[in-house]
Amino acid sequence: MEHNIQDIILNVESLNTYYGKAQILFDLALHVYCGEVVVLLGRNGAGKTTVLKSIMGMISSKSGRVFFKGKSIDKLPPYKCCALGLGYVPQDRRIFKGLTVLENLEVGRQPPSEGYGEWTPARLLELFPNLAERRNHLAGMLSGGEQQMLTIARTLMGNPELIILDEPTEGLAPVIVNHLLTTIQRLKSEGISILMAEQNLNFARSISDRACIVYQGQIRYQSPIAALSQAAYEKYCAL
Repeated sequence: MEHNIQDIILNVESLNTYYGKAQILFDLALHVYCGEVVVLLGRNGAGKTTVLKSIMGMISSKSGRVFFKGKSIDKLPPYKCCALGLGYVPQDRRIFKGLTVLENLEVGRQPPSEGYGEWTPARLLELFPNLAERRNHLAGMLSGGEQQMLTIARTLMGNPELIILDEPTEGLAPVIVNHLLTTIQRLKSEGISILMAEQNLNFARSISDRACIVYQGQIRYQSPIAALSQAAYEKYCAL
């Protein structure tokens, strides 16, 4: 599919990010088109999570720009990024364990953007049947896979136009991974753009439109996922 520059929903330009005195990202640049699923591939420690946190304003970059829907967001705190239509699903889930499933969903509620359907608890419980069965259970009593579903569902309550997922399949059983794949396909069909960091190549191939390989804090390779070079993958991603 061909895209115009006007179709870009997220544009990252020349990010330089540090942890203390250690530089993690080096002039990193990437973009996501409206309705596209982009996967960041790379070894542990390559900088994938730092990319996502820098976009969300969870880490301040020393230099570089981040534009969402054409607006500069690189100086905004995370809650303002969320209010603009960015959703973030962290690697460590961060659910509210002392609240019920339904209460966790309400924490994430935001009004929908114009032109997008509204996510409600009823729609989300239909999308995640396991959560429907446990709607009144404390979130801390859920399995790891159910907690991951709840984190995604809570993010959707913010009615995002783009969702950032950090290692969504990590530690999940294959049956849950399959359910997650179906869920992301559903979100894509609803017009939601997705940027995710992922180690599971089979999962990435099944859902992504484009792959970007992060190596030593830079994008060293990118292509449509169907054309992903095995040589590049082995060079930059294989252990």
